[in-house]
Amino acid sequence: MSATARPAAQRPRGGVVRLGLVQSACSPSREHNVEQALAGIAAVAGRGAQVVCLQELFAGEYPCQSEDHANFAAAESVPGPLTERLAAAAREHGVVLVGSVFERRSAGLFHNTAVVFETDGSTAGVYRKMHIPDDPHYYEKFYFAPGDTGFMSVPTGRLAVGPLVCWDQWYPEAARLTAMAGAEALFYPTAIGWLDGEESLHREQYESWDTMLRSHAIANGVFVVAVNRTGREGPLRFWGASVVYAPNGEQVAKAAHDTPDTLVCDCDLDRIEWSRTRWPFFRDRRIDAFGGLLDRWGR
Repeated sequence: MSATARPAAQRPRGGVVRLGLVQSACSPSREHNVEQALAGIAAVAGRGAQVVCLQELFAGEYPCQSEDHANFAAAESVPGPLTERLAAAAREHGVVLVGSVFERRSAGLFHNTAVVFETDGSTAGVYRKMHIPDDPHYYEKFYFAPGDTGFMSVPTGRLAVGPLVCWDQWYPEAARLTAMAGAEALFYPTAIGWLDGEESLHREQYESWDTMLRSHAIANGVFVVAVNRTGREGPLRFWGASVVYAPNGEQVAKAAHDTPDTLVCDCDLDRIEWSRTRWPFFRDRRIDAFGGLLDRWGR
């Protein structure tokens, strides 16, 4: 189903939604990684979670630390075997589920893709990561084409989901356009960590990331959810710290840095209206003066 097939206005606004976050450490065993994700979904659903988010590319170790053609073998079509297992989990537990997959769209064309499943297991929306990094041990441009879905809000029976992925976290334009599409919560499946040899920067890097997430919540009056992986993979130590922020910037929940974790927290959607009427950033936007954002750099 298209992400724009049902207007978000059909779902009554307000009320409390319980979110579940599944933060894992991945191993070389794909089956182990998938099974632990499914177990995490079951665990948070058992604690009442209604909307569940997994980390970026949860089915395997992060593949982009090197440029290796063999890693393309891990990609699957959407729909495909992996998304079928996610759909079955959403249906079994009656949850909305955000899952991140290495998508094989066609021969030689791959994406880093977030799929949103409804509580009955149907596909509510598909988002392809728009911003693709290329940094030491994050060689994603070798693997992924930039997304062509645009920024979207996916209406579900629980809330309007704004799917984004990892590197998208650093772009205020992405958060703003997703919120403007009607999203009540921005969901960022993530794989970010510290690189050996950069220990002097570790605190600065983590705090910058965390500050950006909080700022998106405040600037857009939405909930922000980031689910990061943890554990060591080669010279990368993923810093975990999955987090939920409320529309006023309050930290609702935070996971451990160095261990797998599951979080469940309640999000009162009425806080969106409360925040936006007290900090009316959307009212005061000078859309007549923002044309320069379409340029690569200032004129």
